[in-house]
Amino acid sequence: MSNEHGILIDELIHLLNGGNAHADLKKALTGLPANIRGVKVDKLPYSIWQLVEHIRIAQWDMLEFCKDGNHQSPNWPDGYWPKETNPANDEAWNQTVKQINQDRDELIGLVKKGDLFTKIPHGDGQNILREALQVADHNAYHIAEIIVIRRLLGAW
Repeated sequence: MSNEHGILIDELIHLLNGGNAHADLKKALTGLPANIRGVKVDKLPYSIWQLVEHIRIAQWDMLEFCKDGNHQSPNWPDGYWPKETNPANDEAWNQTVKQINQDRDELIGLVKKGDLFTKIPHGDGQNILREALQVADHNAYHIAEIIVIRRLLGAW
């Protein structure tokens, strides 16, 4: 592996873990009061719970697509967004956050293998590089929304 390829892998891992220009999920959720997980701020379409669960579903889908040619994605958009504004309980919340972290780590494992540019055989041009960038971009976007909601609720 060339030095440049190694640098690219390191930068992708850094980006997936939170990057320099945006907060990571851990920072966005640290100190979040449980009683505001399901609050929908006036005229905003989602609660923090819905955003966190959406991050989990979308990231899981992209990871599974990378690994499994038989993977079936959820229906768009309904399959990617929970209808419930609040998690059922603390266990559901904790499991979602845990799964996001585990799936991110598994995607990082794929990135570390170094085969970033080969087309995914069951895709239509995607490769691990594109999927990793898409996960990082998608997560950063929704993590920013979580922070905005926390600010609007006075909990940031």
